[in-house]
Amino acid sequence: MIALLAMLVLQQGPAVTAIRAGTLIDGTGGAPVKNAVILVQGDRITAVGTNVPVPAGATVVDLSGATVLPGFIDAHVHLAFRTIGDGDWQHAGLTEMSSQLALLGAAHAQQTLEAGFTTVRVVGTAHFGDIALRNAINAGWIPGPRIVAAGISFGIRGGHCDETNGLQPDALDHEGGIEVGVADGIEEVRNAVRYMVKYGADVIKICATGGVLSLTDSAGVQQYTEDEMRAIVETATQLDRRVAAHAHGTAGIKAAVRAGVTSIEHGSILDAEAVALMKQHGTWLVPTLLAGFTVESLATAGRLPAPIAAKALAIAPRMHNSFKLAVDAGVKIALGTDAGVMKHGTNAREFTLMVRWGMTPMQAIVAGTSNGATLLGLERDVGTVAVGKRADIVAVTGDPLQNIQVLEHVDFVMKDGKVFKRDGQVLGRSVAGVP
Repeated sequence: MIALLAMLVLQQGPAVTAIRAGTLIDGTGGAPVKNAVILVQGDRITAVGTNVPVPAGATVVDLSGATVLPGFIDAHVHLAFRTIGDGDWQHAGLTEMSSQLALLGAAHAQQTLEAGFTTVRVVGTAHFGDIALRNAINAGWIPGPRIVAAGISFGIRGGHCDETNGLQPDALDHEGGIEVGVADGIEEVRNAVRYMVKYGADVIKICATGGVLSLTDSAGVQQYTEDEMRAIVETATQLDRRVAAHAHGTAGIKAAVRAGVTSIEHGSILDAEAVALMKQHGTWLVPTLLAGFTVESLATAGRLPAPIAAKALAIAPRMHNSFKLAVDAGVKIALGTDAGVMKHGTNAREFTLMVRWGMTPMQAIVAGTSNGATLLGLERDVGTVAVGKRADIVAVTGDPLQNIQVLEHVDFVMKDGKVFKRDGQVLGRSVAGVP
């Protein structure tokens, strides 16, 4: 029967690619499968298993010496963003045109795809640069991961999401509103959600608390009120959008969870009550351990302004304990890196940190595949290697269940059935020297 189905698939549609996998880790958390065959037709997986015959005429990709996995998913990135520590990163929005940063985002998108991340969620970009980037990738103009885009992230005036935070009033033509990430009060936050959706946002990103890389606010202090966040969630739900809340401090985390946000980004200072609330409400945690590790390293090396460095050194160590608390309690966790804080294309280091601070390798892999897909609402299409899913497939040399760091060196990348990297070599265009 399987042979007959394979023959029918070959006869009725586009050419078939057959991938021979030495070991398949399918993203579900199930046991690895040895010597599996994956059939791909067009942009979809049509068969998976150890007893799948290779149809005559199929193009064979021999990964029999490799471990094959679903394409990775990073649920927290900023592609059109200068990497922290790169040049005058603090003032790039003032000294570089938004179109220039969008082009930089295109280079970062390619680096991310080459690292095996076939889907990302971009949680905030000035001037809707992430939406332009998403549309360009979808149109096939440039290579890059599938993007779930937030548009402009927003918060209170003077808060972490305020793009003019830290600038003097004389430097501004006027005090901006939602176009620079500022919305105060119930009516303004409702309008901000509608504004983002109007211009193409797939998800809504807010700042529930202060942040590390903004100059004038305390990272742990709650910024939006619970009523404001509830209005945001209600409005987003009416428009079929989910809400991601940047939140470091405990009070802000709890308020955001009670208000109904889908995910807590960072979650740096959790306690038992916060974890219990997240479990009760089904709230996701996107821990961004790599961001904490990076800013702590930059602060220690004296490469951050003093106010930012002080916050980085205070917050980063607490992230480890909070992550372990969430893991042990069974909170839903999806991998996110905050890429842009660290160098794009190095996202897979998050897997290593997740294992270092409390997860098993398989838990980390699930966090970066099927869990990410579920958080983003894409579980029907991506996140696992399964029949009917999009053909997003990566391969590495070695066994990530024994050494999670092998995921940092991806040899093969397929997205939507198209091979972008093979035998460690990028096919077609490549960009070198991008910060």
